[in-house]
Amino acid sequence: METFLVAVFSYFCGSIPFGLILTKFFSGKDIRTIGSKNIGATNVLRTGNKYLAFVTLILDILKGYFVVIITQQYFPELIQLSALLVFLGHLFPIWLKFKGGKGVATFIGILLALSYGLTLLFILTWITVALIFKYSSLSSIFASITVFVISFIKENAIKIFDPNISNVSDIKLLLFIFLILIIYAHKNNIFNLINRTELKIKL
Repeated sequence: METFLVAVFSYFCGSIPFGLILTKFFSGKDIRTIGSKNIGATNVLRTGNKYLAFVTLILDILKGYFVVIITQQYFPELIQLSALLVFLGHLFPIWLKFKGGKGVATFIGILLALSYGLTLLFILTWITVALIFKYSSLSSIFASITVFVISFIKENAIKIFDPNISNVSDIKLLLFIFLILIIYAHKNNIFNLINRTELKIKL
């Protein structure tokens, strides 16, 4: 019963489409008809409202963070299930016919709950790639690969970034699954990058 409740709680929290709700409420626009048609913060930014995009980013991060933290507090043995389900909820929300966001902000929130060091590594990698190439999708994919590779190579490498982390080996598989899901969520972006039709971002 505990496993079922944690799974349902995590999925439905993850499925809250903050980008869609906020843009609809404050501008009357449907974010799914704008730019990349994605419900995430990057596409909200394309509406021209930086503040709304920032709030969307923070809320998507927080839902990933708090779901994992709550599970960690009460059901630590189910933390991996919780992390995966909140992420899947964002990618495949039942309310939107399972067409959700790319999951990057929610992934950051999950990382933040698991390891401050990995979170910092992801963010710094994302910013560096974004500043150079101006593609949010490329930055997200590259940052996800970097986090996984660092966690996979050697546990001691992780502890350089986060000396207090003790469950590196336990989250390696989880990070690999996240990487595959993030690449899958960006499949159209990858096609656009190859064809040089991907939309750039303004930082």
